[in-house]
Amino acid sequence: MSERLPGAKKRRRATGLRRWPAWWILGLAVVALVWIRLQPTLTGQDRFLRSALAVVVTLILLLLWWLLFSRARWTWRLGIPVALGLLVWLVVPRLITVRQVTGDLVPVLEWRWASRPDPTDPNAVTGPGAPSSLPGAADFPQFLGPSRNATLSGPALARDWQATPPREIWRRPVGTGLSGFAVEGNLAVTQEQHGAEERVVAYDLATGELRWSHSDLGRYDSTVAGVGPRATPTIHAGKVYTQGSLGRLNALDLETGEVLWSHDVPAEQGASQPPWGRSASPLAMDGLVVIPAGGEGHSLVAYDAETGEERWTGGDDQVGYASPLVTTLDGERQIVIFNQSSVAGHDPDTGELLWSYPWSDQQPNVSQPVPLPGDRLLVSSGYGVGAELLEIEKDREGVLRPQRIWKSPRLKAKFTNVVVYENHVYGLDDGVLVCLDPQTGKRCWKRGRYGHGQVLLVGDLLLVQAEDGEVVLIEPNPEELRELARLPALGSKTWNSPTLAGRYLLVRNDREAVAYELPVTGS
Repeated sequence: MSERLPGAKKRRRATGLRRWPAWWILGLAVVALVWIRLQPTLTGQDRFLRSALAVVVTLILLLLWWLLFSRARWTWRLGIPVALGLLVWLVVPRLITVRQVTGDLVPVLEWRWASRPDPTDPNAVTGPGAPSSLPGAADFPQFLGPSRNATLSGPALARDWQATPPREIWRRPVGTGLSGFAVEGNLAVTQEQHGAEERVVAYDLATGELRWSHSDLGRYDSTVAGVGPRATPTIHAGKVYTQGSLGRLNALDLETGEVLWSHDVPAEQGASQPPWGRSASPLAMDGLVVIPAGGEGHSLVAYDAETGEERWTGGDDQVGYASPLVTTLDGERQIVIFNQSSVAGHDPDTGELLWSYPWSDQQPNVSQPVPLPGDRLLVSSGYGVGAELLEIEKDREGVLRPQRIWKSPRLKAKFTNVVVYENHVYGLDDGVLVCLDPQTGKRCWKRGRYGHGQVLLVGDLLLVQAEDGEVVLIEPNPEELRELARLPALGSKTWNSPTLAGRYLLVRNDREAVAYELPVTGS
């Protein structure tokens, strides 16, 4: 009897749960996740995707260990995976939904029964009450401000928001969409999705109350890219020009919202739809309204601002996600547009293509090109592409030719637009604020993880609209990041560009909009 006991003990040990393979799998998973996290060349999106792949591989290996090598009872080996699979398949989708994703493709989860306030409910507007006047208000008539470059000369914002905090004027629910606000007088105009309708909506700047709304049937819906219209309206000469996510171009009366003229641009031009919805804000200039259409012969299309009659078309590239802008390069006034696979300049009178510079078409091109002194143009894309500085000069025949001065991976502007202050460039490099020397392309510093938000230069200060909804006040300095204040304006993912109408800050996302009076110095 005593001779059989050791053997019996060995058999019991041999049939016990074998844990060490699981510990090895988990240990290797931790090493892989740390290694991915420490790779400086990976974008935030690639870092998340590789981390997610590592987690999936880890779960597969743990399942194989449990089924084949764990030595657990077969009822447990089969029962536990089946139970977990049924839970994930039957229960989780009925409780949780992926409402959207962040700029790094991280899912934003939401309970299926979660409700949101009705944007059409007048009682949903909150605030201290309508002010008697709006001292210090100013127009912000289009995407990125009066000059379409995310740069304002003023007002002189106060730097200490603890001593004099921003004052919330009103807050209200809005329909989904990535549009920002355009402001003229006491009207703030944006675009929203309401069910199957795209709406252009005008709110009272002082109270947040609805003034008028115009609707068109149409809906862009994507978990990755978001739901609803993405372009900011343009206000010019008493009219509002808007482009919906599917390409409808409207001219509306600013005071009433009445339709003056309208075009289904893709249908009329025979243009295909871009994967992530049309996002270009119309450019109003010289009695024209210019919008990208995309495709052979109509990269850009110009309409008469009064009548809506087509005036010219030009260019052959497919549409990107940037908006047309006006600048002068080597003495030639021109419209610059960032297309699907090129940056190009067009004659504003005829639409003729003046020059073109090839660009990667493997990713969405979103960020606005930035004109710099010396007939130069700074162009940047996210998704690991980076930035290039181009010089646009005429050759001996008088033809404009773009030449690359430098190329750098140190500024990857994915959704954001960059600004220039005192000969330095500031922008979000894959979600982290960076300061760049535009003469050399060398990075001065990279600090502050604000996500895929937006940047607005106001005098000598930066307003950063972070992706999580916070507004951050920063002193731009080539030596270091100098963060001065934070304002928890919004509480969820925010890709919409901010608007500063004088001292009045308007920010919104796909859920709500809020207006603040920012403290200023002087009178």
